Amino acid sequence: MRVAINAFFWGQTTTGSGQYLHHLVQALRRVRPDIALILLGDTAATRRAHTMPPPNDVGWRHVPTPFDTLHANLAKLWFEQVGAPRAALAVQADLYHVPYFAPPWRAPLPVIATIHDLIPLLLPAYRGSPLVRLYTALVARAARRTPAILADSEATRRDILMHLRLPPTRVHTVYLATDIQPPAVEAIAAIRARYALPEPYALYLGGFDVRKRVPLLMRALAHTTGDWSLVVAGRLPRQDTPFTPDPRRVAEEAGVADRVHFCGFVPDEEKAALIGGARFFVFPSIYEGFGLPVLEALTCGVPVITTNASSLPEIAGQAGLIVPPDDERQLANALDRLMHDDTLHARLATAARQHAACFAWEKTAHETAQVYAMLTKETERSPVL
Repeated sequence: MRVAINAFFWGQTTTGSGQYLHHLVQALRRVRPDIALILLGDTAATRRAHTMPPPNDVGWRHVPTPFDTLHANLAKLWFEQVGAPRAALAVQADLYHVPYFAPPWRAPLPVIATIHDLIPLLLPAYRGSPLVRLYTALVARAARRTPAILADSEATRRDILMHLRLPPTRVHTVYLATDIQPPAVEAIAAIRARYALPEPYALYLGGFDVRKRVPLLMRALAHTTGDWSLVVAGRLPRQDTPFTPDPRRVAEEAGVADRVHFCGFVPDEEKAALIGGARFFVFPSIYEGFGLPVLEALTCGVPVITTNASSLPEIAGQAGLIVPPDDERQLANALDRLMHDDTLHARLATAARQHAACFAWEKTAHETAQVYAMLTKETERSPVL
């Protein structure tokens, strides 16, 4: 089997779609070496591939567009809708995989697309400009014509079935994974010293856009008891806006500035130690297609507090305390419980490691390859539209 993969996000490993692309390619090579992979890169991805080359046994095809030097958005649209599908046919692929929400409206071979979430459709604050909304409408309509869709979680699958109105047989849940590893004691000690971390601390690590609900976390912290701190890690907003409220201002207004320790951006190689040193990880987001930060915490043996929104209860499993979104009192109670109840903490820490073991990139690749095979067999029985 030959599979062409849209590599628009190749080399963009700080993005979720980029991480997914890189890990999926590597895992498919390990699990299904019989599948020939050909990456289709636009001009920007091809440049990044010079410094971050794909594996030697993975093919690469540069797909230029007529708009490369004229308009980046038009170049991206042409690449996704015209150039890459044609290139997939030219390299004699059996099917074409788009690993993010951008399936082509029409393609000369079977298409499979991964939809990580439906944030632009479901959350008004993320709908963007009229042009962005037009693009979202295009790919949403194209998804309804796509023979097979992969969803990161059962919650995302439900959203796809409800809002894109696809038949259930065409949408498949394939969970993601993480490559983070539990840190050594020495690494945790080094991170404590490097960032002057308080002891004990709870950890928030993630973005600061409105769906992450960091202001709610600050207000909940004000209702907690005990001598402990909240460590907040991540690149702070450049501007204090309604879409990205500055957590430093919010902490001041909530009266907890003296209990919040801001780390700023933390490199990937330091994340595990930062997480591993925390008493627990808190992630009060109201929408996640998968919730990778939660899985990273569980893999490090750290219990979590998160919400019962979207995919988060699936990923947390029995290894966390689940609270309603936007309920700061219940969030505050959960913070206090997990900070002060050693028996509860020990039970959830054990459950964290057990639940995290259910997720692996090899499993992701194996289940993805199963959908490849199923789509190929279906195509043999009926022509491609």
